Amino acid sequence: MILIILGSGTAIPLHDRGSPSLVLLIEGSPVLFDIGPGTLRQLTRVGISYEKIEQIFLTHFHPDHTADLIHLLFASKNPAVLRRRRPFVITGPSGLSELINALQDAYHTWLTLPPEMMRIQELDIGKKVKSEYGNFAVTASLTNHTPNSLAYRVENRSGKTVVYSGDTGFCDEIVDLAKGADLLVLESSFPDGDEFEGHLTPSLAGRIATLAGVERLVLIHFYPECLRSDIASQCRKSYNGELILGEDLLQIRV
Repeated sequence: MILIILGSGTAIPLHDRGSPSLVLLIEGSPVLFDIGPGTLRQLTRVGISYEKIEQIFLTHFHPDHTADLIHLLFASKNPAVLRRRRPFVITGPSGLSELINALQDAYHTWLTLPPEMMRIQELDIGKKVKSEYGNFAVTASLTNHTPNSLAYRVENRSGKTVVYSGDTGFCDEIVDLAKGADLLVLESSFPDGDEFEGHLTPSLAGRIATLAGVERLVLIHFYPECLRSDIASQCRKSYNGELILGEDLLQIRV
């Protein structure tokens, strides 16, 4: 598997960091996690066509993680694209259908696709859920952010695992989901000493990685306050493994 960070930032516009989105290449096939504003453009910069993406996973419904759904549906509605585009599935927490229906209502028929083109899969947020998708499996677990925020653990056929937290505060659920993962991708929104409910600081992210026994940790989702601090030194208070500070378009082999 190869992880590509499309957006390592937040909702705050920065010239070098887009809103949250990751793409995971599994046996060469792209799987998208979150779709913040600008995601489709970032995909073009790494040579991946949105038309080839068949699986999209959303962690929660905040606009910085979902706004390019509008672009995705509108671009896919183009008649020339519809003739060649692969069908796709959007997976996320309960309420996903309501969100997409609301977007389609707001934009009249401009975002409405033929039923065979798009399928919506809502996951039960009341329990840890594992689903099979052919050449990979995904386990979803509730996290400490919004009432229906999810984190995802992806496992390929050779047993390699990647865990992506989405937005979360410190919680037992993300530690449990990340146990022994080959690569853990955590948010790191605010610096130590400036904690904010439902988000992590570098040292809290390091603590999760240490408790989960993870040897490779990637930090993303940096607000400007965090970027002005010494992120690595703060994380090193609680974590001694390989540390990667994420940036847009960074590629990491798992």
